[in-house]
Order: sequence, then C-alpha cells, then structure tokens
Amino acid sequence: MFKKYAIKKYGDSLPTKLKERYGEQEFYSARQIRATVFQCNFNPTYLPLAYLLFLDKTALLVTLKNEYPELSVQQYKEEIKDYLAQRKYYGCLEILRGK
Repeated sequence: MFKKYAIKKYGDSLPTKLKERYGEQEFYSARQIRATVFQCNFNPTYLPLAYLLFLDKTALLVTLKNEYPELSVQQYKEEIKDYLAQRKYYGCLEILRGK
C-alpha cells in the first residue's frame, strides 16, 4: 500500500518545503500543506500523511472528514507506523510515535 520513497520524501523534504514557503510554524493550514504537496511534486496519494504530520488536531479532524470521509485517522496512522517499523525507517516521521 505504501511506497517507502514517497513516505521518506514526506518525512525528509516536506518539513523543509513548508518552512521555505511559509516560514517556521508549529502547524500549517490544510491549504498550505495541499499546495506544497501538489506544487512541489510530492505523491498526492499520501496527502493524509502530510495532514497528520502538520495540522493541529482540530483542523486535522475537520479536514480529513471533509476530504477523506471514509478514512479512519487512527487506522491510517497505525498502518503507517507499522509500515515504517517494518522498513526500519522513521527519520522526521518519528513524530508519529508521539501522536
């Protein structure tokens, strides 16, 4: 289901791109995240991962409910964490362990 390269790119490059485009912030808006994913050639299949990493909890729930109503946030997060554990990769995605 997940491709290691695409996920690594989200973990390694997306934080830098968001910071370059919008300055350093604790959280970014869904619009900023979406624009960066599409304009900077990230695989849009994993846009929910970007939301999970960079939206505050309230915005995350609202955005995912509107854009991905069939997606279970907790199940998606667990699938990614399991995939990363199997591949022995966390990098910048270490944040998922604490969320």
